[in-house]
Amino acid sequence: MPILRIFSLEKAREFYLDFLGFTWDWEHRFEAGMPLYAQVHRGDLVLHLSEHHGDGTPGSAVFVRMQGVDEFHAEVSAKRYGYMRPCVEDMPWGRVMAVIDPFGNRLSFCEDKD
Repeated sequence: MPILRIFSLEKAREFYLDFLGFTWDWEHRFEAGMPLYAQVHRGDLVLHLSEHHGDGTPGSAVFVRMQGVDEFHAEVSAKRYGYMRPCVEDMPWGRVMAVIDPFGNRLSFCEDKD
């Protein structure tokens, strides 16, 4: 299970829910004012997001194999998110759309070439 470090609940929600279309499954704090730990998903892809300093390193990378990268690109592009305008690139291993979250984590969504 990928655990990605985050620093702001608001920015995480804006990026993962509003921009990428994930669903916020749950969140946990040991008590008020403590760091957040949460789960999001989109289809079969599940990610954990954590404000805990020992969980993940800012700038981590997640490589996601998927179908429909062009449709996903069209969906996120239509949202006109102010901080990211991804493109789809043809790479030797597939068609890839890479995004960087507000915390420096890179997610690469790759559809295998036929």
